[in-house]
Amino acid sequence: MPSSRLPKMELKAINDVEDMNAARRTQHELWSLDEIDPKKAKLPCCLVWTPLPVVSWLAPFIGHVGICREDGVILDFAGSNFVNVNDFAFGAVARYLQLDREKCCFPRNLAGHTCKNGYKHAENGTAITWDDALLAGSHNFGHRSYNLFTCNCHSFVANCLNRLAYGGSMDWNMIDVAALVLFRGHWVDSMSIFRSFSPFLLVLCLGILMAGWPFLFGLLSFSLLLIGWFLLGFQLLKKCPQS
Repeated sequence: MPSSRLPKMELKAINDVEDMNAARRTQHELWSLDEIDPKKAKLPCCLVWTPLPVVSWLAPFIGHVGICREDGVILDFAGSNFVNVNDFAFGAVARYLQLDREKCCFPRNLAGHTCKNGYKHAENGTAITWDDALLAGSHNFGHRSYNLFTCNCHSFVANCLNRLAYGGSMDWNMIDVAALVLFRGHWVDSMSIFRSFSPFLLVLCLGILMAGWPFLFGLLSFSLLLIGWFLLGFQLLKKCPQS
């Protein structure tokens, strides 16, 4: 065999290395983001949260979530066949968490995956940019019926994170999204804290004043039942796949 010709296996290995290097270059060619400005509702690559009317008055840990594009515009699944763009439903952002695009997988091809779920990621839908994943998720949920317990705003965000393979995972769900914002989210300001908890404290005080301690027991039972129903809806019904 002429010395100038390489075996097919060696050529394939070289091509795979080049594809991996190209993927790494893509990962590090991410342009810089603008500064976070909650007052103008510009939160690049952030998860955002705001309290819900009535529901958050009784259970302040439950709220409405969305995910932001790279330019800071908020997208949120607000109703059947409807994804809000730059008009966050239920009020201004109260909490936010900026995500790291370096933890996403943006493959050019199957060999360019940086996550461990290459085939699954390709099958469920990949993206070459952050905004590309959010656009695909918006198109997907633009044809879905809203259900408070099984197909909601948390499901939409989880779907986007799965398309990004954020953190190398393809198993994001609405429970994960809720926990991520709850335990790692940052409050916008002190007024956001007041706006989120003052209705609950008012209801709590009025309830105890008018009905006594049984009201507190009933409120606790309601919160536990609500959490249990969410978990049951996610585990058993699964009417709205998150990937």
